[in-house]
This record gives sequence, structure tokens and C-alpha cells, in this order.
Amino acid sequence: MADDTPFTRVDPELQPILEELRSREPIFHSQRFGRSLEDFERATASDFWEVGASGRRYSRAFILGMRANDELVDADTAGWKASGFALRRLGPDCFLLTYTLDQAGRLTRRATIWEKAEETWRILYHQGTVITAPEDDILPR
Repeated sequence: MADDTPFTRVDPELQPILEELRSREPIFHSQRFGRSLEDFERATASDFWEVGASGRRYSRAFILGMRANDELVDADTAGWKASGFALRRLGPDCFLLTYTLDQAGRLTRRATIWEKAEETWRILYHQGTVITAPEDDILPR
């Protein structure tokens, strides 16, 4: 996919925020921002939820429970690759980060809503969608 599509365009003013947030993805699968249950609690809003690539909805309590049981895969160790990042401002301190994640051949589109809260980033919502159409099968401009 070309870099100058609506899917990957980023306002230059948002570039520093994009770089900061992209380093935190894929969420829940990186050691860069802590692995403790407390780190995960701080990183998610109290009403956080997500829709997984399967379409199943997951509560914050479920995700934190997985973290407590150390069932989460480490993206770096597993060789997962994230690409095609884009960022859109949704409000004064709220942003939508989108990207594609390659999990050893399983491609998904990802979307995370991030909120800047008291000098730290917090996740409000996350969604993953399995890619079933070819990469170049995009809507016309």
C-alpha cells in the first residue's frame, strides 16, 4: 500500500505522538513498558475493553487476568512485525492509532484509542481484525 493513502497519512504536527505511541504497540505484548499487573492496570482505563481478531469482546478484568497468569506472548520474542502506522486526533488528549500486525503470517489490522492522562498514556479501547482480502485490495481514492 502506498504511503500517501488516507490509511497511513499523519499530520506532521502529530509525528512525535505517533512515534511515542507506536513504540507501545502491540499492546499487552511488549516488555518495554513493564510486565507487572500494576503496569497493565496503569496502562488501561478503568472502563477499557477490546474486540479481538476473533470478534470476541474482552473486558479489562479478563485482559488483566491473562496478564496475571503470564499467558501473553512477547511480540519481540515471537518475531511479530507492526507496520503501516497512522494516527488521528480524536480530541484534545485522545488519539486513534492504527497499524497492521504480522504475527508470523497471520495479518491483522489493529486500532487502539489512546488517552494522555496525567503525564502518561492510557488505553481506552483496542480492536484487531483479521485481513482476509489482499493487501492491495483497498477502496479507490
